[in-house]
Amino acid sequence: MQYYSDIGLEVHVELSTRTKMFCGCPVVDPTVALPNSAVCPVCLGMPGTLPVINQQAVAFAIKAGLALHCTIAERSVFARKNYFYPDLPKGYQISQYELPISYEGWIAVNTSRGKKNIHIRRAHLEEDTGKLSHCNETNDSYSLVDLNRAGIPLLEIVSEPDMHTVEEVRAYSQELRMLLRYLGVTSGDMEKGAMRFEANVSMRASEKAELGTRVEIKNLNSIHAMEKAINYELARQQKILESGGEVLQETLGWNEARSETFTQRSKEEAHDYRYFPEPDLPPLIVEKAWIASIAGEIPELPEQKRSRYQEDMGLPADKTELLVQDKATSAYFDEAVKAAEDISPSTIANWMVGDLFGWMNESGCSIRDIRVNPQELTRLIRFHEQKVVNKNSAKEILQEMLRNGKSAEEIIHEKGLEQISSSDELEKAVVTVLQKYPAEVESFHAGKETVFNWLFGQVMQATGGKANPQKVREILKKALS
Repeated sequence: MQYYSDIGLEVHVELSTRTKMFCGCPVVDPTVALPNSAVCPVCLGMPGTLPVINQQAVAFAIKAGLALHCTIAERSVFARKNYFYPDLPKGYQISQYELPISYEGWIAVNTSRGKKNIHIRRAHLEEDTGKLSHCNETNDSYSLVDLNRAGIPLLEIVSEPDMHTVEEVRAYSQELRMLLRYLGVTSGDMEKGAMRFEANVSMRASEKAELGTRVEIKNLNSIHAMEKAINYELARQQKILESGGEVLQETLGWNEARSETFTQRSKEEAHDYRYFPEPDLPPLIVEKAWIASIAGEIPELPEQKRSRYQEDMGLPADKTELLVQDKATSAYFDEAVKAAEDISPSTIANWMVGDLFGWMNESGCSIRDIRVNPQELTRLIRFHEQKVVNKNSAKEILQEMLRNGKSAEEIIHEKGLEQISSSDELEKAVVTVLQKYPAEVESFHAGKETVFNWLFGQVMQATGGKANPQKVREILKKALS
């Protein structure tokens, strides 16, 4: 029997606000700040404290919702989601349930089978929980809680179960992360927990229209871990179904060390959380004028850039994808194209994807850190296009520019790398080489045509690699004939 998988994701996105969702505590870097150093009575859940909505978090949620083609609710409601857990100070989480701030959207992803729209059920605001650290020692075991994270604004983006392969899950996750980073609403730093995934996975016989029993895999902190967890779970469910068993609805964790899922608890339904409207917060009313204003702040997004690079500039899909992956990289490319209308975008893309990316990979630098701005890069490319320097020299110059921040002109002058294009000089160099290697010349005339490339190399070596390669070939061919 053939089986069909249905996968939906709940993505928890930490919004890049300066303060928390319902209080004025700062949002701090979890890798730097002392535990429990950014807390107050509100995010500690002290009795009698009152929450106040973070306006910037709402603006970020609207911006993300618009970019995801969602409907923005002019009236949304915060609710209390009641459950007890040690990292939840109040004993409930302020979230949104029946009336979220945005709903019914979609995002386009590219897969090996072509483009596909993944539908978004809802994207709602809520607050984050604290973080537990579990310690198991020889004679004792205990847990420590850090509440710096408690109350940080989250946008939970819930997809429909539209994904049926791990490839689609990966494409959706990467595209969603890239889009949100373009918008500037999150850092997307998964190592610091700025994006966390929960996967809803079910399997059914291919002839059945009804979805199978789903399980939820919680707290997946990387795309790689999510792929492994989903693959494991699909194999586990298929094995159960093939043996005639029944998949149980439950919440699972992922054991990275053992590469397997494990049961955490039986799956709760919405009514188990006893949602009810947050009595300390009025309904959130968003005016149309504000929504329109936020819509005007949305930058050119990845899908629009892809279209412009491929259709308007003629770039191939693989280079387009490399340039679009990071907003700063695409901005660098756009500036370079704007600074050099006499150079084709394809040429600039080749230099960036090849030499610039190669340097970044070796040095560990990002595009934001390199010492060559777009205008300097295009100036160097122009020197090569105008045959002031040859390709090898240009590559050498770029490396030097990246190392010390000097301009191309300075390096060319200091190292004497100007390309030799004078016909007289090149003819002398060719004659000298042919006179030096008569046996090789005779071998060429005897029909061994590969000797031509060897003689060409000798001329280039004799000129210190500064000769115009095209002219050398023309002169050498004429001299040999």
